[in-house]
Parts: sequence; structure tokens; C-alpha cells
Amino acid sequence: MEESLEKDVKTILIVDDEQPIIDVLVYNLKKEGYRTIEATDGITAVNMALEERPNLILLDIMLPKLDGLSVCKRVKNSLNIPIIMLTAKDNEIDKILGLELGADDYITKPFSVRELVARVKANLRKVEVVANPQYIPESPIEKKKENKIKVGDLELDLDKFEVKVRGEVIDLTLREFEVLKFLASEPGQVVTREVLLEKVWGYEYYGDIRTVDVTVRRIREKIEKDTSAPKILITKRGVGYYIASR
Repeated sequence: MEESLEKDVKTILIVDDEQPIIDVLVYNLKKEGYRTIEATDGITAVNMALEERPNLILLDIMLPKLDGLSVCKRVKNSLNIPIIMLTAKDNEIDKILGLELGADDYITKPFSVRELVARVKANLRKVEVVANPQYIPESPIEKKKENKIKVGDLELDLDKFEVKVRGEVIDLTLREFEVLKFLASEPGQVVTREVLLEKVWGYEYYGDIRTVDVTVRRIREKIEKDTSAPKILITKRGVGYYIASR
């Protein structure tokens, strides 16, 4: 019984070169029931991630030996696990670069521990939705019984976590798939960035809504023939996004 419980414990890799921050995160995450492992430089972080295969990574951008953006890219090339970037800079380009390289989320220092823990839980919960077919979500959109969504050239297989465009399988990250699924569930319905942040990211989001714009741009690069004139994922200027119903 104890072994079974131990297997259910989620492991979080904390990567930061500031020991006081590591100590605070370790204390609070262990209090929430998580197992933590730590690295203080980028090279160690990559090796530890590939060997330990944690359930989630909290990754600082400014690191010795190898910066956090490079760590993110290397890890995402091998593992599809949530990465939350930590940055001391309130600098737009760092955040956007992190998301472009595959990070799932970011939070700026100094951060609220409560908010960080909420984001950790939300990102892990999204992984559970995909991994556990018995999961019964609360969202009325996700309660639909269909295992496939087809809209025009777009087809989503919810069981296989697979997207096809014109019959070709498209490789999407978990977050990209969730955004596309949410929009495709109600084709033609415009969804605001704020609603997407709340429903797809799984919590009330504080601050920059550019996160949605970057994720949508990444999706378009994969599913559209011409990103300058998208035919599937459409922008309603000043409002939000929708999937063309045709």
C-alpha cells in the first residue's frame, strides 16, 4: 500500500541558482504533498530532467553554465512535461521566448507562493486529463461524449490526443492541443483571451494575456497553409479567437 501511494506522488524539479528561493519552494511544495528534486545550474538541470523524468519543472531563466531558455529547449526535445519559467526580469521578450521554446507558463519574481502552487496544480491537472481516460471534467464543453471533433479540414481525436489537418497528423504540445480543443468544441464562437486563460490554463491568470497570442501563433504555424491569411484558427480583432465553422 505504501509503495502504491509513493508512486502517485508527483515529482517537481526546481531549477534555480538562489538557494533561498529553492528552500522556499521545497518547503511549500512538500507541504502540498509533492516530491522535489533540485538543480542549481543548467547542465545539471538537463541531466536530472532526462534521468529522473519529473512530472513538472520550475525553471529559472538566469542560470550558470546553461541558461533556462536553452534548458527548456533541450528538455522539450526529449520530454513532453510541463515547464513553468521563473524570471527575475519583467521583460516581455524573455516571457515570449520561453513560450516559443515550449514552456507552458511563466511567473515573474518576486512571486506569490500561493499563486505559484496554484499554477503547478493547474499544469499537472491538465496532464492528468490526457493521461487518465477515466477523468470526468467539470467543463460543460468537455462533458460532450464524442471522442472526435471534426470541423472542416480539422480533426481532433480526444482519446489519442491527436490532431489532423487535411488528414496529416500535426504534432502539438499539451497546451496547444487544449486550446485547439476548446475552440473547436464551439466552432464559429469567438472566445476571448481572458476566457481561454481561465478555462485552458486552469486558473485566474494575473497579468499578461500575450501568453494566449503566442500559443495561437505556434498553433497556426503548424496547422495553417498561410499564417498571414489563416483559414482555420481565426482572429476576431479586439475580441479573441475562433475556429472557422465550415
